[in-house]
Amino acid sequence: MSTDINKVVLVGRLTRDGELSYTQSGSALLKFGVAVNRWRSDQNAEEASFFDVTVWGKRGESLAPHMTKGKQVAVEGELRQERWNDKTDGSKRSKVTIVANTIQLLGASDGVNRGSAPAPAPDPAGRQPGENPARPPGPPPANFEDDIPF
Repeated sequence: MSTDINKVVLVGRLTRDGELSYTQSGSALLKFGVAVNRWRSDQNAEEASFFDVTVWGKRGESLAPHMTKGKQVAVEGELRQERWNDKTDGSKRSKVTIVANTIQLLGASDGVNRGSAPAPAPDPAGRQPGENPARPPGPPPANFEDDIPF
């Protein structure tokens, strides 16, 4: 018996704020849209694809406050096809959505990463952040043994 693979990984930006709701049984359901751009060299322009994403349970509840329009996210999940009959004319309808297993928040909606530490203040001596102030930059001292054991 062969095994099929149903796996999706996307990085894109939210097209709208996340919508948190609950089923009748009390399960949390977070829905949002993701836009993913790709470059079309034949048209010399970008083209956007839009995907609807669903996150179930506590993961959806905890992510909901952070899912704001424009936020960049990485989504890993699987495709699901929803099927129903149209109420107006009875025709069969379907839609493919992504059910997310993992979501990573990648950046702020305005391109500024608000979750990182503030930038360090400039050093009056002109040193770069992370530079060792005890040892000036430049070649190693003359008595430095370059005998590294690996």
